Amino acid sequence: MDPDVQSAVSRSHLRELPADVLDDLLIGATRVKIPAASVFHREGERAPSLELVVAGLVRVYVTAPDGRTMTVRYCRPGALLGIASLFTPGFTLPATVQALVHAELLALSPAVARRAAAQDIRVTRAFLREQSVRAMSFLYEVPGSAFATVRQRVARHLLDLASESGQQLVARVSQQQLAEAVGTVREVVVRVLRDLRTAGIVRTERDRIVIVDPGRLIAQQGWNPSS
Repeated sequence: MDPDVQSAVSRSHLRELPADVLDDLLIGATRVKIPAASVFHREGERAPSLELVVAGLVRVYVTAPDGRTMTVRYCRPGALLGIASLFTPGFTLPATVQALVHAELLALSPAVARRAAAQDIRVTRAFLREQSVRAMSFLYEVPGSAFATVRQRVARHLLDLASESGQQLVARVSQQQLAEAVGTVREVVVRVLRDLRTAGIVRTERDRIVIVDPGRLIAQQGWNPSS
């Protein structure tokens, strides 16, 4: 198995499968390269798919009738995409999937995956664990999206996107991308970032935002249902 694929599998819910079972599950799987900013699944698609993120960062987002978007999931190496499409009658993809940066996926055969789940309870359990995590994440997402302020949503998405760069946490995202992720307009995000910058919590640079004080940014992201 390719080292990159092996690393991604080790981070996924497939990691506990015996080697022979995993080999059978990966029969017919192909590596796919996705350029940065490219959409590779669109809302409304009906075809089943199952993909493992091997490299890069992928976002899943929904779009409002007025064109605003909101990110509902970020997918890093080890994330599985599409399990619901294999087992939901009349499945229609409810969101759009895009590579934020250059990404590589391992596209598994839906037919092979279905057969493996039907024949081996260990595969079934791996898929069930993944779907259980997705369901719980969605339940947590609802109050975070419905009740949080724009400032709280911005803080949360910056933390979701942040990765270490030297001694700093850096979210490589433009102000426009951040606005689309939290479901607002760029002007609102500019004001929020200005406030966070004035408070010494972040520093804005071209197409990236440096988190200067992660602890204080974490404190910004909670939502208060009584507010």
